[in-house]
Order: sequence, then C-alpha cells, then structure tokens
Amino acid sequence: MESARHRVLPFTARVIAPLLLALCASGAFAQDAREFPGAAMRFLNVELPQMENAIKERDRDYFEDAMSRMLDFSEQWGFKVRDNPQLASYPMCTEAVSDFLVVGMCRIMTTASACEPGMQERFNTNLQKCRAVAQ
Repeated sequence: MESARHRVLPFTARVIAPLLLALCASGAFAQDAREFPGAAMRFLNVELPQMENAIKERDRDYFEDAMSRMLDFSEQWGFKVRDNPQLASYPMCTEAVSDFLVVGMCRIMTTASACEPGMQERFNTNLQKCRAVAQ
C-alpha cells in the first residue's frame, strides 16, 4: 500500500497544474470574477497552514485530501479561461492556487520530477501578488 502511494504522489505532482487549467466548470459564471482574488486568498489562508503542518509531520495523506479541495475550488471558479475569461485578469491567483500543492509536495519529495528550480519563488511571488490584489 505504501509503495502505491509513493507512485501516486509524484504522478499527481506532474499532472495537477495542467489538469486544473484544463478543468471545465459549469458553475463558473455564477461567481463574480472580481471576488476571485479574495476567494483564492481565503482558500490558501486555510490550506497553507495545514500544508505546513503536514510537511512538518511528513503527512502525505494531507496532499490527497487537499487536492480534492483544490479541484473543487477550481471547478467552482472555472479556471479554464474559455469558461470564465474574467479570471484571465488574475493569473497570479489561479497560478498560486494551482501550484501550492506541488510546491508543498516538493518540500517533502525533493527529487520528484515535477520539482522545478524556481518553483517555490514563483509561487511566493504569485501569492504576494494575489494577496495584494485581494486587498
């Protein structure tokens, strides 16, 4: 069981960002895109402390559960530009939400193929920009 989980997590890290960008959300237009940065920051403000604890505890199960929550959030807002083109104004927020789990997983599994140099820095920059837009 443990070895299967170790195979699933690297696969998840490689496909999560493109998967989120390819999601087609039927409820995307029900949201006002101007509220998206605030919603993204509320989501991340809940998830990031939990992720930090999971990293400290080396709890890989957190990432599977958090991925489900992230997919639900992205579906709710319609990350696919064609579905909600107004979100194109907030790439820093869509990228922060899309990348936070991969960045966290790379802190546990530093040799995973999805762990690109500069990923953490890009995430931090996008997070700061999203936070600034949300205020």
